[in-house]
Amino acid sequence: MGITSTYNNHFLKIAFGLGLFVILCIGGFSYKHTQDLKDSMEMVKHTYEVNLELKNLLANLKNTETSEHGFIIINDSSFIDSYNSGRIKIAENLKRINVLTKDNPEQQRNLDSLNKAIGKRLFYLSETLQSYKLGQIRSPKFISSFKLGNLKMNSIREQVQTMITYEDKILEIRQVQNKKALERTPIILYSILILTLLLLLVAYAIINRDLKVLKENNEQLNIFKESANLSEIVSKHGSWTCNIDQDVYEFSDNFYRILGEEPQSFESNIENFMKFVHKDDVQKLTTQVENMLIEKNLPFIYYRVVRKNGEIRHLKAFGELYVNNEGENNLIGTTADITDEVNNFRLIEERNEELERNNKELSAFNYVASHDLQEPLRKIQTFISRLDEKEYEKLSDSGKLYMSRIKKAASRMRLLIDDLLQFSRTNKSDNITELTDINELIEAAKQENIEAIISKKAIIYNDEMPNMMVIPFQIKQLFINLIGNALKYSKDDIPPVINITYAKVHSLEDKNLPNLTHGYYHQICVIDNGIGFEQEFAEKIFTLFSRLHSRDEYSGTGIGLSICKKIMENHKGNITAEGKLNEGSIFKIYIPS
Repeated sequence: MGITSTYNNHFLKIAFGLGLFVILCIGGFSYKHTQDLKDSMEMVKHTYEVNLELKNLLANLKNTETSEHGFIIINDSSFIDSYNSGRIKIAENLKRINVLTKDNPEQQRNLDSLNKAIGKRLFYLSETLQSYKLGQIRSPKFISSFKLGNLKMNSIREQVQTMITYEDKILEIRQVQNKKALERTPIILYSILILTLLLLLVAYAIINRDLKVLKENNEQLNIFKESANLSEIVSKHGSWTCNIDQDVYEFSDNFYRILGEEPQSFESNIENFMKFVHKDDVQKLTTQVENMLIEKNLPFIYYRVVRKNGEIRHLKAFGELYVNNEGENNLIGTTADITDEVNNFRLIEERNEELERNNKELSAFNYVASHDLQEPLRKIQTFISRLDEKEYEKLSDSGKLYMSRIKKAASRMRLLIDDLLQFSRTNKSDNITELTDINELIEAAKQENIEAIISKKAIIYNDEMPNMMVIPFQIKQLFINLIGNALKYSKDDIPPVINITYAKVHSLEDKNLPNLTHGYYHQICVIDNGIGFEQEFAEKIFTLFSRLHSRDEYSGTGIGLSICKKIMENHKGNITAEGKLNEGSIFKIYIPS
């Protein structure tokens, strides 16, 4: 879900950026088109203004000429005022035309010629009026000025018409451009409208899709929230958050339940929470909270709370720092109710104390069994030995039988006491491992069984063993018991052959190490050609006092293999047995490498 959300956010950013770019392009194009249309209309307007000023100029020239003629004909001074006003208007017309055509070199050249022609025409008008005022109306100067003025006026008309014709051509071109711009405007506006609608549709589709994703995510979040609430209830823990920058707390519903309150029954803050803390833990917890706000971390802390009904609950809290997208520091924590664990731990401690007392009693019993019982047993065996030496021949046949049985029983008692003592020593867990030469321990075990080896003509082969971290006397006892077991359960007519082999194996590769995860193990196999056993009894033979044969068939107490099992448990290893009836047996020992 996190990958999908990231992908959606990335896609949304791209779509938003693309949409913004398209809108800016449309806006820019629309602005340019509007500006072009405005410029086109301004140019048309500009051409009309130039033509209008030219026509006004020509009209003012005519008015000036008319005023001159009227004054000459009827000698009315009002025409002189009109004449002077006309000259001012002509100057203003020329000035405005100059401003309007300043960006047109061609019209500027025409205007320069027109300016000169108008100057000449006004000069001739002035000469004519001057001659009239002096009464020289018939003079050659008057007639010449009047004729030249008329000719210059015709020239001016032609020049003005030339400029108007030029502007008309420009006007025609600009009108065509303006018409095209106006014709394109509806198409452009319609295209912009279509693009805008498409953008809106795309935006709607994206928003609608994101709303669906958001709805699905919200549903999943609601499910997760409910699952988290149920998980908190089942596991008896509550969650909380602390905004370190703003010193604002939020408690989950089950956090309130841990305190024995209804969810959200009081404001989530440290002051209200501290009211529930056991008075003996308030100072310690206050210090830990202060350190939490400074170090922005809360390691595991333990404290007690007291509910309103007086019930004391043991709690464990832990928190870690989380920095949100706004850069705010938040601690996200969990508080667990460990009251049951504390009570169970106390119960275990009580049971351990009881077990320790029982072990002491058992040790005392073993001491009695191994020491106090041996003394009367030695006396019994001593007196039996004396009776056997001095009074045996005086006994009846029944007495001799009873004497034989008493001797066997006493010997068995001696063996049982020795094995119990050995088992008791094996149960002690305070023995320290050390790097040991296993070959020497095997040789020592052979020497312990030397009488049986010689009497049965046994042959023992063993691989060269590496040094191992073991409890020496226990591993020696292990080999003594296994070799002795192989000798005891040998066939009557075949000399025993015992092979002791070595290999290094991994716990994942050996079926006999399913529950051990140490890694590599030393595997030592003790293989014999004795009477063997049925495989169904492979586990039973390691049980204390368990025997597969009667005492009359084979002597023993049923403790030897139990001792071997205990030794391997002390070494965090394993021992297994494989057997085939009348073919022999294999005992596999696994010692951590």
